[in-house]
Amino acid sequence: MGHFRLLVVGNAVSAYGSYLNMVALNVFVYQVTGSALTAGLFMAVRLITSVLSGFVSGRLVSRYDRKRLMVCADLTQATALVVLLLAPDGARVALLFALAVGTGACSTLSQVALRSSVPEIVGADLRTRANGLLVTGRSLAMIAGFASAGVVIAQLGYTAAFAMDAATFAVSATILFLLPIRTRAVAAKSAAEGTATDAADTGRWASLALLKAAPLLAIMVAVRAADGLGSSSHNVALPIYSSALDPSHPATFISQFWATWAIGNIVAQQVCSRRTSKTGWSPGERAFAIGSCVMSAAFIVVFSGLPAVPAAVAALVAGMADGFTEIAYVSRLQAAPDEQRGRLFGLSASAENSGFGLGMIVSAALLERYSPLQVVGAFQGLAIVLCVALLVVLSKGRSLFPQERLARESGGPAPGREVSAAEGGSS
Repeated sequence: MGHFRLLVVGNAVSAYGSYLNMVALNVFVYQVTGSALTAGLFMAVRLITSVLSGFVSGRLVSRYDRKRLMVCADLTQATALVVLLLAPDGARVALLFALAVGTGACSTLSQVALRSSVPEIVGADLRTRANGLLVTGRSLAMIAGFASAGVVIAQLGYTAAFAMDAATFAVSATILFLLPIRTRAVAAKSAAEGTATDAADTGRWASLALLKAAPLLAIMVAVRAADGLGSSSHNVALPIYSSALDPSHPATFISQFWATWAIGNIVAQQVCSRRTSKTGWSPGERAFAIGSCVMSAAFIVVFSGLPAVPAAVAALVAGMADGFTEIAYVSRLQAAPDEQRGRLFGLSASAENSGFGLGMIVSAALLERYSPLQVVGAFQGLAIVLCVALLVVLSKGRSLFPQERLARESGGPAPGREVSAAEGGSS
C-alpha cells in the first residue's frame, strides 16, 4: 500500500487543482466576458463534455495503458492552463471554451482510469480500503479547493490561481510517472492487444451489453444517476437556504455544512478501513442500497429547518453515508473482470454526470417556485425509491436471476453472461 498512498497524495493534489480550477475559471469567464449567458455556456460545455467522454474513456481505458492515460490527462490540463496564461487577451474567450472541453474530458478519463486500476495496484482484497483512502483524499481536496479559491483569487489574482492549478496537475503527473505500479491485469493486457480491432468494432454497444448481462449492476448505475440528481439539488439549494437562515452571513451555513460533511466522509473511510483490515469485509449491493437511502434521507433532514446542532448531526450522517456508498459502489464495480471494468466505469461516469447536469438545470428552475426542502425532498426521494427497488430486487434475486445464482454456487460463469462473476459481491 506504500506506493498507493503516494498515488492518493498525487490524486488529492490534482483534485485540489480541479476544485480550485472550477471556481476560478467560472468566475474568470464572467469577468472576461461580462455575460452570465457565456458563463453558463462555459459550464454547460464542460459538463456535456464530461458526460460524452465517459463512453470514450471506457474504451480508451480498456485498450491502452491506464497509467499513461492518467499522466497524459494531468499534463494536458496543466499545458492548457499554461497556454491560457500566456495567450493574449483577445484569444482568451475561445481558449476558455477549448479549456472547458479539455478539462471535462481529461478529468473523466483520469477518474475512469484510476477507478479501473485500483484492484491491480493494491490487489482485489485491499480495494475497499484503497477506495476509502481515495475518498478521504478527494473530500479534503474539495474542502481545501473551495475554501481557498476566494482567498487565492482575491489576494493573488487569476494568474496565480491558474498557475497553482497547472502546478497541481504537474505534481500529480510526476508522482504517477515515477510510481512503479501495474494498472492492468497481465492476461487482460494481452487480450486487449490481441483483440483491438474487434473492440473497436463492438465498442459502441459493449457497455450496454455488459449492463444487460448484469441487471444488478444496471440498477446500481441507475441509483448513482439518481444520486447525481439529488446531489445537484442540494448544491443549488444550499446558497438559497443558507441566505434564508442568516441573510447577513449567507456563507456561514454552507461552510459549516461542507466542513461537517467532509468530517463524515473521513469517519466513514476510517470505519470501513478498520473493519476491512480486521475481517476482510467488503460492502456489496445491499449495503450500497441501505447507505444510499440513509444518505438521501439525511440530506433531506438538513433542509428541514432544524436548529444548528441537529442540522450539523444530519450533515455528519450525510457525509458518512456519502463516503460509505462511494466506497461500496466503486468496490462493487471493481469486482468485474479487468477487461470489462473500464467500460463499466466509463458508463457509470456518464450516468453520474448526466444526472448531476440535468439536476442542476431542473432544480434551479424549480427553486424559483418551490422551497429548498421541497426540491431536495423530491430529488433525494427519487433516489430513495430506486434504492428500495434495488433492495426488493436483491431480496428476490434467487428467483429473478437463477443463472447468476447457479454461477455463484458453482464458481463458474453463467451461460451467455460475461459479467455474471461480477454479480456475486458480498452484501
